[in-house]
Amino acid sequence: MSKKLTLDNVYKARYALKDIAIQTDLLYAPKLKPGAELYLKTENLQVTGSFKVRGAYYKMSCLSEEEKKRGVIACSAGNHAQGVALAARENGIKAVICLPDSAPISKIEATKSYGAEICLVDGVYDDAYQKAIELRDKEGYTFIHPFDDPDVIAGQGTVALELSEQIPDMDAVIVPVGGGGLISGIAYTIKSLNPEIKVYGVQASGASSMLNSIQDARIEKLDTVFTIADGIAVKEPGALTYEICSKYVDEIVTVTDDEISAAILALMEQHKLVTEGAGAVAVAAAMFNKVDLKDKKTVCLLSGGNIDVTILSRVITRGLLMSGRSCQMTIELVDKPGQLMHVSRIIAEQGGNVTAVHHEHLGAGSDVNGCYLRLTLETRNFEHIESIKKALTDFGIKIMEVS
Repeated sequence: MSKKLTLDNVYKARYALKDIAIQTDLLYAPKLKPGAELYLKTENLQVTGSFKVRGAYYKMSCLSEEEKKRGVIACSAGNHAQGVALAARENGIKAVICLPDSAPISKIEATKSYGAEICLVDGVYDDAYQKAIELRDKEGYTFIHPFDDPDVIAGQGTVALELSEQIPDMDAVIVPVGGGGLISGIAYTIKSLNPEIKVYGVQASGASSMLNSIQDARIEKLDTVFTIADGIAVKEPGALTYEICSKYVDEIVTVTDDEISAAILALMEQHKLVTEGAGAVAVAAAMFNKVDLKDKKTVCLLSGGNIDVTILSRVITRGLLMSGRSCQMTIELVDKPGQLMHVSRIIAEQGGNVTAVHHEHLGAGSDVNGCYLRLTLETRNFEHIESIKKALTDFGIKIMEVS
């Protein structure tokens, strides 16, 4: 490693990035969590669609001429790849990027568009890392680590310098955590400037490697990771990031994929902001009460916006279910004329909208005239769903399941 992480290096990184990274806006978000004073740091609108360009570009600017001549290699779930590819193009350096084949197509194509050579690897981020190390040793490339490097961490810490100017009286910041580079840079910088500010980390429940490691006071590697938040799907945290998080991060929590989907939907509807899964976890933590935000002026960091449009519709569907905006209801009826009309009338009177109907007769051993009606409804919220259920049961209709 070229140097130790210091506050001076974070300021140097900011200077190095002045013509590359933009200072992203801070937006007030009163509707996301009623009763909390929430702000959004919009790194999803950063160059390349993610904060990652900060650390990648600063690291590249610190390389010696000999290191640059050898070319660089990196591994990434997608966002670091784009940052390295852009930085390499700007500096006239050859770049090879190892990406997991599960990375969103949009991230793969964007990385190619910056001129990098792509090597797709079967598996997840950690598998891409092993391949990158193998190619580094074989070809002599200079390796640009996505998170476990003091220069990369210093670059990510420039987000905290901007926050300290944009909202000097903030009480807390909520940060996505994968390998830990972003939260390490932010926590180190913020605590150096004001130790009273709380720093909360958020991981996907299916990829809680940093949380597990800190809880058990040793670096641990997950056997598998599974989450829609591909940008933070990391099996094992870095040695340096683990050390920094252990010292400077106040708490790490987890959110489910359903909660992440609901946060993505809320950001789109309420703030017209598109975020990827990893980019929405901080908002998910706020929305679903994972951290105590009472009387705190809190910033949620939207780390990236590079969501693959092919999965966006699925995420929206899950988000609608999670927020009570849609539900699926199974009703048992007697199969005779007029039954469906009664159900439709009651739902319409309650202001619900039926978007799909599936009718099937009951199996052997059941009433020969019995049938199931499976409905998909558009609803306003969970209270609205309950009012529809009550109206149906009051009429004598038997509800078997609601999901």
